[in-house]
Formats: sequence, C-alpha cells, structure tokens
Amino acid sequence: MKLAVVGGGSTYTPELIDGFARLRDTLPIEELVLVDPALDRLELVGGLARRIFAKQGHPGRVTTTDDLDAGVEGADAVLLQLRVGGQAARNEDETWPLECGCVGQETTGAGGLAKALRTVPVVLDIAERVRRANPDAWIIDFTNPVGIVTRALLQAGHKAVGLCNVAIGFQRRFAGMLGVNPTDVHLNHVGLNHLTWETGVRLGGPEGENLLPKLLAEHGDALADTLRMPRDILDRLGVVPSYYLRYFYAHDEVVRELGTKPSRAAEVAEMERELLKMYGDPELDEKPELLAKRGGAYYSEAAVDLAASLLGGGGSTYQVVNTYNRGTLPFLPDDAVIEVQAAVGHAGATPLPVGPVDPLYAGLMANVTAYEDLALEAALRGGRERVFRALLAHPLVGQYAYAEGLTDRLIAHNREHLAWA
Repeated sequence: MKLAVVGGGSTYTPELIDGFARLRDTLPIEELVLVDPALDRLELVGGLARRIFAKQGHPGRVTTTDDLDAGVEGADAVLLQLRVGGQAARNEDETWPLECGCVGQETTGAGGLAKALRTVPVVLDIAERVRRANPDAWIIDFTNPVGIVTRALLQAGHKAVGLCNVAIGFQRRFAGMLGVNPTDVHLNHVGLNHLTWETGVRLGGPEGENLLPKLLAEHGDALADTLRMPRDILDRLGVVPSYYLRYFYAHDEVVRELGTKPSRAAEVAEMERELLKMYGDPELDEKPELLAKRGGAYYSEAAVDLAASLLGGGGSTYQVVNTYNRGTLPFLPDDAVIEVQAAVGHAGATPLPVGPVDPLYAGLMANVTAYEDLALEAALRGGRERVFRALLAHPLVGQYAYAEGLTDRLIAHNREHLAWA
C-alpha cells in the first residue's frame, strides 16, 4: 500500500507518522511519500519520520519529494494537509477582520472565507493531477475549511472524504470521563465542519444507551471550562457544542479578547520554529511533547482509521466524516457537505440516519450552508461582488457596512493568491 501526504513538510506530520507507526497492523503501509515544495522543511520532517518508523519497527519506506506528480503516482490514498500562504497568511486572516469588529479566525467568518478563496483552486489542481496519475485513489482532505474544500472536491467528481479531529477529540474525552475504551463510544455528532453539536453519547454503537445527560450532570463544569462557555448554557442546551460555536454564541466577547493578545498564528509560528529545530536533531526519534500544543490532537488516529476503512476489503466502520448530505438532514440541500457519523467502507462514506434536529441548531446550519454555497462560488469564479455576497450571508458578518469593509481588506491582503484580483 502506498500513501502520499501533500503538505508533508508541515510540522503536523510527525503526529501523523507516529500514528502510522503505532497502528501499522490497521494500515499496513509499504511506502509513504511526503510531498511539499518547501524542501528545507521537508528534509527535516522526512528525516524524523524515518527515525520514528525505525524506532517503532515499521517496515515501510518513507520518501520525500517536491514533485507532486511523482509523489502521487501509484498512491492508493492521498492526504491533503496544506496551508496556502503559510502562517503569514493565517496571521492576516486572524487580524484584519478585527478592524471591522468581526471575529478573526482561520476557518470561519471573513478569515475562513479568505482561506477558502486561496485554497480551493490549489486543491482542485492537485486533485486533477491525482486523478490523472491514479483515478482510483482516495483523497482524504484535512485542509481547512474542510467543509468547503471537500464540497469542491466532490462537485468536481473526485473520490474524496473530509476529515476533522473535533469528533475524535470529544470521543476520547468522553471515554476518559466514563472510564471506557474510546472505541466503545459512539457519538451523535451533527452539523457542518466546525459547526457541530454532540447530541448523544452512546456505548457500543448507535443503539446504545445515551449517557450524555449523565456526562453533563457529572462533568458539566469541566466541559464548560474546556469550551470556555458558562455551565448554565450547556445545561440549558442539553448538548455539547463544538468549541467553534463560541465564535457564534459569544461573538463580541471573543472579538474583545482577540484584540488584547497576539494572534494564534503568531503563537504557532514560534512553535514551528522550535519544532523544526527539534526535528533537525539526528537523535530525536519520537514526536516531541511540544507538538501536542501545535493542535491537531488525535488527527493521526482518525486518519489511520479512515484510510484503513476506505482501502480495506472488509465491512464498514462507523466514523465521523465530512461528506454529501444526500437527504440525511432534510432541511439542507442534498449536495451540502455535512459532518456526521457515517458507515465508511471501500465504496466511500454513507451517513447514518439522524433524528430530528432542534431548530436552534438547524437554523444556524442552514444559514452557514447558504454562506458556504456563496463562498464556493466565489472561490471557483472570483469577483468582488461574489466575495461581498458570501460575507453578507455569513452570520458572523451579516451587515452590509461590515461586508463592504471586509471585502476590501480580504482582497487587499490576498491579491497575490487570487488570480482574478
């Protein structure tokens, strides 16, 4: 089995490598190719990857290349984890929206739209080259904004599934609170990427007992602290929202906070400098502890499980993924990309049935889906008016004066990445 990781020079990659090494019986990789145009970073990450494989006794071969076509040739699956514009562009995504009194964040709001506009054309070009090299290869997208990027891939006819680590993080947290194996925890996870709610936590599968009320009663304070939301809100909602919902439920509070400290991108850039120094140490043969602060917890386990299910010949497994709605949520279009539990096998992902969704959540999902429609149109066709319409539709913007100011700033800060600008 051959896997390729596009964006393999990312400081995230050793987390992925560690998972491949530990779970080699689940996903028996013969060749792993790390593809990245930044050769200096790629060699540091590739060297550490080989040492991790060697220490853990993985027989697979790790290679590196800046040649995308050569890297994906013959690959059974291609993982996308790229960041167009790097941390510098992310820093801008997180700062210029604040000038208009709006949240500055890399995956949602105005910053998320900027990232989508930069990213979608690049990802589609990569996907076409993957299709030419091997039309049967699966594309696993971890590149944000995952929902929009996955929808672009699916609309273009690619074999693609989107992946996020939010659900597996909740699964591990709930398992710890319940004192059970994480694989025994089944989530009723519903929403769009980075706009999700845990409406049930069940043991043993979809039909198991719902232990969410017990978790909220016994661990509500800890969950509220993690989400940085009041305990009272969790009790009143009766669900556990993703921490990304704080941008919606406490928008003005978040804007005030973001204006008083360095951006997350600045923090991550400093971590990356330290991590790359560590990766260059020929004695280092395991992922460093600092990597846990970089983000992406449990990404490797989720990626291994997904790739193994897509490439294996056995039955389906239950996993939270991003895929077409196809009637699962009747208040959304069939071609909306939703994030839910799905049965995943060699034929792809089929969402499991979802019960009635509270209008409090369904309404916000419908609103953000409409924004994603307009965002993808802007990413594919360009134009200032399409950018403005997408921003005006976003519930974190929603006022024409804000949308005008944000449109000008988005184009000014991203002109080098927008062919139409």
